[in-house]
Amino acid sequence: SGLERPQVVSHAQQALSYTLFDCKWVPRSARLLCLGSAPRGTGLLQLYELRGGRLALLREIEKAKPIKCGTFGATSLQQRYLATGDFGGNLHIWNLEAPEIPVYSVKGHKEIINSIDGVGGLGIGEGAPEIVTGSRDGTVKVWDPRQKDTPVANMEPVQGESKRDCWTVAFGNAYNQEERVVCAGYDNGDIKLFDLKTMSLRWETNIKNGVCSVEFDRKDVNMNKLVATSLEGKFHVFDMRTQHPTKGFASVSEKAQKSTIWQVRHLPQNRDIFMTSGGAGSLHLWK
Repeated sequence: SGLERPQVVSHAQQALSYTLFDCKWVPRSARLLCLGSAPRGTGLLQLYELRGGRLALLREIEKAKPIKCGTFGATSLQQRYLATGDFGGNLHIWNLEAPEIPVYSVKGHKEIINSIDGVGGLGIGEGAPEIVTGSRDGTVKVWDPRQKDTPVANMEPVQGESKRDCWTVAFGNAYNQEERVVCAGYDNGDIKLFDLKTMSLRWETNIKNGVCSVEFDRKDVNMNKLVATSLEGKFHVFDMRTQHPTKGFASVSEKAQKSTIWQVRHLPQNRDIFMTSGGAGSLHLWK
């Protein structure tokens, strides 16, 4: 009571004639990328620039397969290459100055790449530049763009275990040259934490509903906080500072709304504040 509701002001609007799957700011610029699927089943990549309250289209590139997700996380600020995952299971890295042919390309998965994340680029995090992809084929793979064709890590279901659709992936704990983890969320509510230093499964839990989005509050610090959002309108905040040998990490959950929470994003300037976006079209800011 007495607290003013935060006001979300619309700065610019743009109608699109295709299905939008992902949107990314080009680092340190007033340009943004829209990635998606054209009505005829091809992939679209549009580059916009913010000019005085309106979005000006600079470039539109059509690709063979719909593009599901993208990240700049593993590139340098000088290059600002975009890594994308598509419906054909391909991982591509694009130079936006010459986007006709990818600078790196690999058939990473048998099915659609649902989620992608990068670390070690943009001056964020220690260690090698790496990209993680999560796919409907049940596998989570880590790629080093300097190494062709073969992932540096491949997390797949063990023999006899049914494959689950991986919906979301995120890097964390990249605070020095050796440490790094990948968190993955699956359609059955599983959350798995892979330790890339020991190449082992460090922790797993189940939140009883499909995991739509996971994000660490920071990638480049000791693991501190992990937020996972779900289909049923709940989100879970895990305290990653102390791991109990049998109970894992302490957590708190909150029912934000009745519809799916599609995404969580932390505020870069203050990691105690994060935003969730829901299927009902609402944005919620949390502290």
